[in-house]
Amino acid sequence: MALKTDKIVSPKREVETTGHEWDGLAELNNPLPKWWLYIFAACIVVALVQMLLYPSIPGITGYWHGLLGYSTRAGVERDVKALVAERAVSMDRIAALPIADVVRDPGLLQVANTSGHITFANNCQPCHGAGGAGAPGYPALAAGAWIWGGKLEDIELTLIHGIRSGDADARMSAMPHFGADAILSPAEIQTVADHVATLYGIAGAAPSAKGAELFAANCAACHGEAGEGNRSVGAPALKSRVHLYGDTRAAIVAQVTNPRQGVMPFWNTRLDPATIKSVAIYVHGLGGGE
Repeated sequence: MALKTDKIVSPKREVETTGHEWDGLAELNNPLPKWWLYIFAACIVVALVQMLLYPSIPGITGYWHGLLGYSTRAGVERDVKALVAERAVSMDRIAALPIADVVRDPGLLQVANTSGHITFANNCQPCHGAGGAGAPGYPALAAGAWIWGGKLEDIELTLIHGIRSGDADARMSAMPHFGADAILSPAEIQTVADHVATLYGIAGAAPSAKGAELFAANCAACHGEAGEGNRSVGAPALKSRVHLYGDTRAAIVAQVTNPRQGVMPFWNTRLDPATIKSVAIYVHGLGGGE
């Protein structure tokens, strides 16, 4: 049955109906304004043009690259190359200068700290912690308890060659296995631990004359008579509040009995000289540098 279109009168204007009416309610025919339709059509045209000019339609093996060949990835790559080229001048200067001279130059120091921070986060932070806070078995670089020295040149040398790393010039130290090799008896180890506990400052630790005697005969040659340590051989300062493998008496006994020997990789084949200097400068600035 054909629908009949009528007009009804409203207080403001006449409006056509679609011919549908239910229970006295008519469906009015209110078309969209022409200006809105024109804008909608223009948007569709603009969208189609953009689809042609720029990357848009995905495919099975690729995508439509667009007539203009525009690529945000290519733009980022250009920006990165430009930044690398800009920094290369400063990094070349850092590589050529002694590390102490780099620190004296405010511009180079800023570049070195930025590069060192990024490199530290990518390579060193998993072991030494954010900000050099350290972790059990990994030195706290911000604490100032340096085993091999905390000057710029000391840190740089450690980064270059590592510690017990296999590099020909690596820093080397070895603590005897007093218990595993039967150098000291279990009872003597307990006695030495009593003395070392007093150097650690462990609450309740009682001085032991026999422990001090055993310490002087077996440990003082490296760690010092008062437990002050010896950086020339990489012997930690026992009279300290920062200890690599824990600060309990049980940790002391374990280390004397069968000591753990940490390893730090050498970086001279993985990082260029300028980057190594930058990391050393950043680490030195964490708060524990000398």
